[in-house]
Amino acid sequence: MATGRGTPSAARNWPFLAGFVAVERRLGERAQAAGRLPAFAYEFLRFGVKQGWACLFGGLICALLIGTHLFYPADAPLSRYDFLTLAAILIQVALLALGMETWEEAKVIALYHVVGTAMEIFKTGVGSWIYPEASLLRIMGVPLFTGFMYASIGSYIARVWRLFDFRFTRHPPLMFTLPLAGAIYLNFFSHHYVADMRAMLFIATGVLFGGTVVHFKVWHVYRQMPLLLGFVLVAGFIWLAENIGTASRVWLYPNQAAGWSPVSAAKLGSWFLLMIVSYVLVTLVSRPEPCPEAVPTRPADPGAEAAIS
Repeated sequence: MATGRGTPSAARNWPFLAGFVAVERRLGERAQAAGRLPAFAYEFLRFGVKQGWACLFGGLICALLIGTHLFYPADAPLSRYDFLTLAAILIQVALLALGMETWEEAKVIALYHVVGTAMEIFKTGVGSWIYPEASLLRIMGVPLFTGFMYASIGSYIARVWRLFDFRFTRHPPLMFTLPLAGAIYLNFFSHHYVADMRAMLFIATGVLFGGTVVHFKVWHVYRQMPLLLGFVLVAGFIWLAENIGTASRVWLYPNQAAGWSPVSAAKLGSWFLLMIVSYVLVTLVSRPEPCPEAVPTRPADPGAEAAIS
């Protein structure tokens, strides 16, 4: 399966980024020559830049939610929701055209778009949340841009995987993770009618991924962290993005109809489980590779180690 490593860097296809990479490389060389503390500060900055680049799709979607809430004309001939749908499509097309996203990643994101939209149709049907504004581009009451909000999670995972060159220790095989993801997705529907299996799904996730370590390259060497911790951290950021979505009144929970209030922290569990579904979908394209026993301390090609690739 394709992993995305053979795909040309976006920096090699976009002159603006190519210039940025050249400046960034010189900055890294100066930081390394200045000693351990400046080198650490630079690597920390580099980590943030890579994370921000991985969040590009989701960040642009959040910016659109806020911007349209504050400035979109109420009497515009095109509804706010329809504008968001068209803007999300243009962003996706631009990412592919500029080489910032691979077609393999786009396929997974498209699949997640379908998975997310199906869940939105069901959840709004049972009254879990509502979309209060009118629009033309919708399916059974669900605006089409909502699928892009789910897809932004898949986009982040696919992009961060490639940018940090993920490798793994003790990663569970797909024959176990795929049924887990399927059970989690099914439970989002079935718990409205039968017993909620969430506790057992948390336990199963802990058993499968409890010993998994993700190795990621920020600069010259691989760092590592428990993969479960990574899931928790990303779920937290998704929860923050959900608060942005409800504060900008794109969708509302029943308790927010009379006035906005923060989304319950209990939703963190739901986002954690949804992270597992997203992650497993990405592994269908980017298969987990083991961490090499010996990793180089210096990159063979400085241009391949650009902060944005």
